[in-house]
Order: sequence, then C-alpha cells, then structure tokens
Amino acid sequence: MKIVMAGQGAFGQKHLDAIKNIPGIEVVSLAGGSPGTTEEVAKKYGIPHWTTDFAEALAQPGVEAVILTTPTQIHAKQATQAMEAGKHVMVEIPMADTLADAEWICDVQKKTGLVAMAGHTRRFNPSHQYVHNKIKAGEFNIQQMDVQTYFFRRSNMNAMGQARSWVDHLLWHHACHTVDLFQYQTGEICSVARGVQGPMHPELGIAMDMSIQMKTPSGKICTLSLSFNNNGPLGSFFRYIGDTNTYIARYDDLVDGYEKAIDVSKVDVSMNGIELQDREFFAAIKEGREPNASVHQALSAMQTLDKIEKSLL
Repeated sequence: MKIVMAGQGAFGQKHLDAIKNIPGIEVVSLAGGSPGTTEEVAKKYGIPHWTTDFAEALAQPGVEAVILTTPTQIHAKQATQAMEAGKHVMVEIPMADTLADAEWICDVQKKTGLVAMAGHTRRFNPSHQYVHNKIKAGEFNIQQMDVQTYFFRRSNMNAMGQARSWVDHLLWHHACHTVDLFQYQTGEICSVARGVQGPMHPELGIAMDMSIQMKTPSGKICTLSLSFNNNGPLGSFFRYIGDTNTYIARYDDLVDGYEKAIDVSKVDVSMNGIELQDREFFAAIKEGREPNASVHQALSAMQTLDKIEKSLL
C-alpha cells in the first residue's frame, strides 16, 4: 500500500518509525511545512519524494492513503482535500479544533465512503486496551478516572524542542485524548462536561492551565488536570478507580494501585500504541470496514469538547 505522510515534525516521525514494523506499507511521499526539514526527514527515512505542496503529494502514482500529522488548524482542510482526491485518511488528534470542522470531515466521509480515522492513540495503547478488555468481560467497571496531563512548555516548542509554526492547545488537543478515552471506556456520552482555565499566556494567547470535570448518565466521573506550566514529571497519567481494582496507565505501561506492574505484552502484536493505531488504519482499508476511532466514533468527543469550551471560566 502506497501512502503519503503529511507533516515532518515530531509526531510524523513517530508514525514513520512505527510504519517500519508494518509489512506491506510504503511511504512514497512526505509533504512538509518547510523545505529544509522536509527534505532532511525524507532522506532520513528513505522516502523517495518530498514536497511542501500537499496536492502534489496526493497526486503521486498509486497513492491510496494519507496520514496527517500537520498543524491542528489545517487538519479539516487537508482531511477533506485528501478524501475528495479519493484517498483514505487518518488525521492525527485532534481531527479539528472546532465542532463545525469535525462535522465537515464526517460529512465528506459519508459522501466519499472512504476510510477516515482519527488518531486517538489511547484506544490502542496496550495499557488502555487491557482495561477495556476487562470492562468488556464484565470484570471491571469504572467508578472514576483521575487524569493528569502535564508539560513544561512556556514557549512555542514541540516534543523535539523545536520551534512550532502553530500554537498547541490544552483543550482541543490534549484534553481530547482523555475526553474520548473516558467516553470509549465507559460506553457513554458525558451528560456533564465543564471546565475552568487559568490566565491566558500574554504571547501565545492560550490558557496554560485547565481543570475539567465530566460525568456520564450512569454516574461515572472523570477529573482531568492539564498544564503547560508543570516542571516534571511530564506526560499523561491515568488512574482508573473501579469496583474490583485500581489501574494506573502511563502510555503503554500499566500498574495497579500499589505500583505493581501488570504484564500487557500479550495484549496485542506490539507494545507501541502508535504502531497499533496505524495497523488498524491499514487493516480497515484492506478489509473495507470502519476502523476503531473512525471520525464518526470520535465526533462525540468533539461535541463534548465544544460543551466544555462554552463552559470555560
């Protein structure tokens, strides 16, 4: 399967590393935002064609699909452009930074019938898959999720310490992971979703701290704290409090409430959540089915984020 990778930054390279482990996938073009770094990454990964023109990348011979790891603000435009060009698309989280744009993507998917997937990696991390399997088996029911998403990012830098060409967002990007995961794990849409935010950054124009509360119709609750001001430890930490156990998930690792490690190495074919996400995308294309984390499945998270945004104080 010939694919295009759009985005030469930190997350684009995570996907390129993951794809090395997936047979039958060939990245034939890299569409980036700046010539110098795009050419550099293309050479690093042996990609034969690179460009800063997204349409040119889509037009390369034999291209079937595209993975978007570009700035959030252009996700919707590029996702719809790809589908209208006849290409399946995975758009990294968040698929858009407004509910209206997310609905636009879903509308185009319905019109084209192509596979369109949102990059909700948490659904695929072995740690969260383990908990999901326990829930499906009737062995664990969530009573509360307590989540911390913390970074030390007081300037506009990416995960590789490089200057960003766009501004990241605690709500529409980082909260999106937890909003989707909470609703996915509980099987419910939040009936209560509200938040408060700290002062706006004088240059970036975004809140650097945020607190979110959610509740499902059956009474399950989630508390989410987010910060760009936290100086370590960094990352996202998920505590599942349930009726039979407590689980703490840190990316692809899982421990119980007493920090005893739980072996999740046999949950799936890889321990890399991004690789598993990519495998699902390619499998859905080959099998002609809706993927887990399709844009339609992810739309409810965007609706909840929209509700939270309107509540922010």
